[in-house]
Amino acid sequence: MANMMKLMKQAASMQKNVVKMQEELAKKEYSFSSGGGMVTVLVTGDMQVRSVQIKPDAIDPEDLEMVQDLVLTAVNGALAMARDDASAEMAKITGGMGIPGL
Repeated sequence: MANMMKLMKQAASMQKNVVKMQEELAKKEYSFSSGGGMVTVLVTGDMQVRSVQIKPDAIDPEDLEMVQDLVLTAVNGALAMARDDASAEMAKITGGMGIPGL
């Protein structure tokens, strides 16, 4: 029974640390550029797109598909950075246990 209590305390502590980590990650910002800096996207650690900057030189009315691809690449790159950082922080808390739902 003592082991169960110890396990419950560890789980509660881990949950508190996860909440704290999520709050800290929400304050972080990640920037990713594509097209040699033609498009830059800024996201937060809670996966919210904060801004999209497109340089005027990137806009060619004859090739809107290129601009769309640059935006997509920048958004996905910034979100990947945020996800990777969140995974690394989570691994610190869980000791790499890979707990489902966390």
